[in-house]
Formats: sequence, C-alpha cells, structure tokens
Amino acid sequence: MNGKMNNRIQRIAGVLRFRSLFMLLLTGFWAGCSSTVQIDDPMVELQTKPHSPSRHLAAMEELDASTGEQEEAYLKQLHRMVWAPEYTVDVREAAVRRLAERDLTQLKRTLRLRLPNMSAWEGRRRLCELIAEYGWIDLTPALTSAWAVQIVGFNDEWDRPEAITLSRLHGRQAIPDVLFDLFVESNRVSEQGLRTRCWDLLHRLGYRDRLVDLLQEHEPPENDAMLIDLHVGARELGVVPHNREEILWMRTLRKPEHAQFWQELVEAIQQVPESRRAQLDMRDLPIVVSAARHQPQLLSASESEMYQLINRYAQQQRHHDRDTNFDGDAGGTKDRLYAWKKELTWGDLAAMLILVQALETPEVVAHLFDYAQRDQSDESTEYGGVFKLDHRGRYEILEFPPRIRRHDQEFNASQEMFDAGYTALFHFHYHVQRANNSEYAGPGFGDKNYATNTRANCVVFTSVHKEVMNVDFYRYGGVTVDLGEITQ
Repeated sequence: MNGKMNNRIQRIAGVLRFRSLFMLLLTGFWAGCSSTVQIDDPMVELQTKPHSPSRHLAAMEELDASTGEQEEAYLKQLHRMVWAPEYTVDVREAAVRRLAERDLTQLKRTLRLRLPNMSAWEGRRRLCELIAEYGWIDLTPALTSAWAVQIVGFNDEWDRPEAITLSRLHGRQAIPDVLFDLFVESNRVSEQGLRTRCWDLLHRLGYRDRLVDLLQEHEPPENDAMLIDLHVGARELGVVPHNREEILWMRTLRKPEHAQFWQELVEAIQQVPESRRAQLDMRDLPIVVSAARHQPQLLSASESEMYQLINRYAQQQRHHDRDTNFDGDAGGTKDRLYAWKKELTWGDLAAMLILVQALETPEVVAHLFDYAQRDQSDESTEYGGVFKLDHRGRYEILEFPPRIRRHDQEFNASQEMFDAGYTALFHFHYHVQRANNSEYAGPGFGDKNYATNTRANCVVFTSVHKEVMNVDFYRYGGVTVDLGEITQ
C-alpha cells in the first residue's frame, strides 16, 4: 500500500513539474512575441493613423528617453495625439500622462484650445476624467467651453462628461455660480468667445433670469464694453439677447454707424405697450422701427386683430406641403397658420403682415422672380439675401453672394449679409433648382438650424410652377407658416 502511494505521489509530482515547465515556456513564448515588435522609426509610427495601439505605445516607450531636437518633435507629436482623430483612448491617455510630467503648462494650453471642438467622443470623455483625476481646476474655462457646444443624444445636460468633471472639481451645487462668475470676470478681448459660451450655457441650464437681473439692475464696470452694450439694450429697449448671435446683433446695433437707427428704435419702443416689450426678441426690433415709420397702428394692435388679417389672406391662398427636403428628412411638419396660433407672438404676426404687404407690391415680386431665375441658372449654390424697408416706405431686396459655394442645395450666408440683416426685416433664400420643386417647399433641416442659431425672421421661396413660387415664413422653435403663392 505504501509503495503504491509513493508511486502515485511521484506521478503527480511529475505532472506538476511538466505543467510548471510548460507555463514557463509559454510565458517565454509570449515575452518573445512582445519583444518582436520592431519599431524602425518611432516618430513615423506615432504619426501613422489608424494604427495598432501597441505600436503607438511601443513607439512612445522608445522615445521617452529622447533629448534635444528629437524631444521637441516628440512632445509636439504627443500634444497632437491628445486631441487628433483616430487615436485610441489608451494612447491618448498615455500621451496625457507623459505630458503631465514633461510639459504640463503646454498640455493645459492644448486642452483649452482643443477640448471644446474634439470630435473623438470617447477620447473626449476620458480627457475629462483625467482632468478631474489630476484636479486641474484651472481648466474650468476649457470644460465650460466644451460643455457649451451642444451635442445630440444627451437628454440631461448634467450627464455630459464636462458637467460631471466640473461637479467633481467644484461640487454640483456650485456650478451655476462658477459659470456666472466666469462670464462676469472674462472681460478681456481674447475671452469674448468664452464669455458668449458661458451665456449660452447658462441659458440652456435655465438661468436666464439671473442674467437679465445682472443687466437690468447692476451698473457694468466702465472698462467692460460688452456688458455696457448689453446693459444699455436692457435698459433702453427692454431686450436681453438669448445666444451668441443675438449678443453680436445687439453689440452691432450699438456701433456708431447705427446711431440713427438706435435712436429711432428707442423712440419707437416707447410706442409699444409695456406688457408687450418684455416679449420682444432681437428679430422684432427692425419690425418695430418699420411699423413706427409706416404703420404705427401695428405697435398697439391686438394679436387677435393681426391674426385675423393674416388668416384671411392665407385662406385665399393655395398651399404646398413639403414631402421631403435636401437633408433627407421626411415631410409632414405643420406649416399652416392655425397650427401655430398659440405660439405666434406679436412680432411674428407683425412680420407676416409686413411680408404679405411686400409680396403684393409688383416691383418686389418682379425682383424676386428675376433673382430666382438667376439662381436656377447657377447650379453651384442657392441664392439669398435680406428684405429691408427704407425711410420712404419702399421695400428693398438686397442680394448677397454666398460665402461658400458647395452645391445647388445649400446657401451659405456671408458676413456682409449678416451685417445688413441686423437692421433688416427678413433673411431669405430660394429652393428653385427646377420649375416644379414643390416637394421641397418650406425650410429644410439646415434652414431650421440656421433660424435657431441666428434667431432671425426667415423666408424661403420655392418654385412650384414655371411662374409660381410658394412662400414660407419661419423662425426658431420650429415655427413655419405657409403663406401661399406669388405669381410672376
């Protein structure tokens, strides 16, 4: 019995020795495989995308001891790997950790510049986590700028990685104060972009009342031109911008070249009932001036009276439902006047009444069709411009070549057009790629984004027959009203 037991123990010991030897050989095999990663030129490896992360990591290990000019080139490449597309998350993290030890000041500058516009989402998320891990509270402006860039897919703003990181750095309850203080204190010229992003973000988070109170109740510092302009607008007009574009709009109207328009506007606003002034947008200001010049009764007219006038006109018109648009969205959005009755403001109704009157002017219609024919002949872009009403009550159609020509289903407004639009009634463009274009009647997805960003009154003219165009008025919030047809 003892002999059998000894033999069994010896066999088991032999098996264990074999397994140990096998695992040792296997470990050596994998170690040998790892050592076979040959890096001929580590800088070339780092610049190659897309690429194996193991090769990127191996290249960094070889370059970690670099000095002189090679070190300078290596650090420059590491900065690029932090934000550039097509690098993996672990490679970005490896680059950040190396830069945190070797070039921290420049790393923070890279994050300030690149994080807000970084398109690699998982990499962006990990960078935010690393900022929180290192406790880099001085990157609060970078996180704020990044958070201010709206991204589809987040139902709750506080789920954004930038918000989570700011909460870890400051505490969630303190975030509104942090953003508000950042807006007030960022008064250098170089910080105006950050300021407007703070403004946009505070609005999205529901703190508009606090900004309105700042402008209406507190005198701004003498050296803060932006706050002075916004304060004067709030005090003299009762209007506070909602986003970056409206801030630029208000500040442009405060420039010396618009001094006469501003004075006329201040006087016209006094004719608007006080209860109505609080509802005015920036887009309503040129409407107010035009009404004061030529139709002062509009300033005090009731919304119900104005609605009935437009409704009477619209009911006599033929309308065209959009089946699709150039962006690939399906049609079916509501575009009848009655569908928006509850949402329409005094400014909407006044704007549409002025537009309808303009479209009943033969000279205006002739100009619109002439411009449309030129657009139809040019397959490189859509055409557009602005409507104005001069001191003598004459409607003007100002044409503006597009900023960029991409294709025949897009109009890119130039800065010159925006400048003219600050005192204009409407921005407009055409959908006239062919004579019968009725399936594209009304604003497309890109057009609605334009209206949301600019917060301007917009009009699109769509060719539905050889000598007939459909007219749609639209603005932010998805409001779109088919006003019928004009005929050549």
